[in-house]
Amino acid sequence: MAISATQIRKGMVIVFEGKPCKVIEARHHTPGNLRAMMQTKLRDLRTGSSFEHRFRSADTVERAHLEQHEMEFMYADGSHYHFMNTESYEQTALSDEDLGDMAQWLLPGMKIQAEYYEGSPIGIDLPPSIELTVVSTEPTMKGATVSNVNKPAKLENGVTISVPPFVNEGDRIRVDPVEGRYMERAK
Repeated sequence: MAISATQIRKGMVIVFEGKPCKVIEARHHTPGNLRAMMQTKLRDLRTGSSFEHRFRSADTVERAHLEQHEMEFMYADGSHYHFMNTESYEQTALSDEDLGDMAQWLLPGMKIQAEYYEGSPIGIDLPPSIELTVVSTEPTMKGATVSNVNKPAKLENGVTISVPPFVNEGDRIRVDPVEGRYMERAK
């Protein structure tokens, strides 16, 4: 499946020059009067070597074809995140580097899709939305109805995101884990 270079994200697996590569870092860069580009750091999954590559924004890249298995997140032990295959009950551990930015959104008992390349796990796909509780946020100012300024809110998983002013502590909200943004109040 070909995607635009601007859609490359940390943790993705792409086929670069015929080799499967994991995106370790991805940064969209737009210098003053030049064209936009994606500066990436890639790791070859076969050899383990890391290298940097700059994609033009008009380039397309191929996402690697991966096997997917439903897994349940069990716990994190500091250096690894442990998952159980819901079909075979096999347990698998993935490192911070394997998960990238996805690790911060994991909650015990969460069901995710794990990506396997040639029989070994290399990453995960989170659900399109996650329901979380707001642990702390600034109180809403009465009479400030015209204000359309978002405020920071800390969620139960420790992540801080920007939410609308009407969201209060204890509210359940729906969050997009890929972009790390507020979507709506949970019903």
